[in-house]
Amino acid sequence: MAMDAERRQAELIAQFSSQAVALSSAQQLAALVLEATSHPALFAFSELLALPALSMLAGTQYSSSLDLLRLFAYGTLKDYKNNSGSLPALLPDQVRKLKQLSVLTLAESTKILPYDQLMQELDVSNVRELEDFLINECMYSGIVRGKLDQLRRCFEVQFAAGRDLTPDQLNNMIEILSDWLGTSDSLLHQIQEKIKWADTMSDVNKKHQKEFEDRVEEAKKSIKLNNLSRQTSTYEGMTTTSLNL
Repeated sequence: MAMDAERRQAELIAQFSSQAVALSSAQQLAALVLEATSHPALFAFSELLALPALSMLAGTQYSSSLDLLRLFAYGTLKDYKNNSGSLPALLPDQVRKLKQLSVLTLAESTKILPYDQLMQELDVSNVRELEDFLINECMYSGIVRGKLDQLRRCFEVQFAAGRDLTPDQLNNMIEILSDWLGTSDSLLHQIQEKIKWADTMSDVNKKHQKEFEDRVEEAKKSIKLNNLSRQTSTYEGMTTTSLNL
């Protein structure tokens, strides 16, 4: 989603969360679930689902509203049709929302969505209706970006907003991140050891370089002393010869 859409979504989650905390009856909470699942700009529901206040719906005549909220968090239109007997009837806005969420779910597994698959999943009868839905309800809303390929009869997804993670998906992601963190720590330790070894070798090389330079200086001094000694001997010899003459 675009940044402003994400910000709007966060605002809506905060708004519905604060409303839920203030409500005291299951009937009021069920009405809030209806409002939230019908809102055109809200596409994430797990935070609402996790609110302790909504647990009041469990065991009441409105418990199906809690199941419906769970479906909007993790499910699809196909899931609703398979369980419609135990769930509240959907309003047109909820049907549209569940279709949008179904597109996001399909886009998680592949970026090429065949028209035939989309029409079946979204309960759409023809290509024109499908393309209108993808353009007007998905791309214009900012939840997906892509290209309609009429020749190949598919929708090429370039971007799709992420859906709520199921508890299993979240645990799997935590495990993956933990493994990555462990690997990163090990790699960092190896790098630090290599840096330490390089520093040690650098110190050794500097020491050897210093010893070599000292030897060169000593050799230079020795050569200078030898040359000076020879020059002195030659001068003394010449002086002695002159005196003898």
